[in-house]
Amino acid sequence: MGGDQHLRPGCLHHDAEYLRTTLATTPGPIVLVGHSYGGAVITQAATDAENVTALVYVAAFAPDQDESAGELDQRFGGAAQQVTTARPLPGADQAAPEGPPQVELSIDPARFHEVFAPDTTAANAAVMAAAQRPLALAAMLERAGAPAWKRHPGYYAIATEDQMIPVAGQRFMAERMNATVVEVPTGHVAMLGAPEAIADLITTATER
Repeated sequence: MGGDQHLRPGCLHHDAEYLRTTLATTPGPIVLVGHSYGGAVITQAATDAENVTALVYVAAFAPDQDESAGELDQRFGGAAQQVTTARPLPGADQAAPEGPPQVELSIDPARFHEVFAPDTTAANAAVMAAAQRPLALAAMLERAGAPAWKRHPGYYAIATEDQMIPVAGQRFMAERMNATVVEVPTGHVAMLGAPEAIADLITTATER
């Protein structure tokens, strides 16, 4: 994959590079927090960031070298494949046939409260479903480079009732990075179900 394609908008390395440039112009120390796919982004963005002191994962993907978030999702059987809707991206009909499908994914609004944000009210979940930003399938399929969690201390909030990234997958990722772990009895959006526990974990990461 060529350099221009490699950093095309909507891919993991493009998202990580965007964050990396922000880190480069922000005084440290910085604790990065990632939720869901955001975990894959901070894993890529902070590898060489001297001003990052810790990484906090909240029910998030933490891929290893040459691993993708989609691969982790398939390995542990999350609900994403059953509850997402795929729509073609602009220019999808002109995409190279050997590349990933040029589609973006969003959670079915009818299932959003049940599987994505069960720890809030139906009304709040409906607003979240309407406002959700779709995720390019290519970002989920792109293999990661060297992970920042091999360089920076990791903290992981495991959501034990998560249907999107099952608890077995979260425990696997937390264990292999030797993370400081807290388990919360919430669904995927753990910061809604256990805000104090998540805030305490982030505070702990800042005090190391």
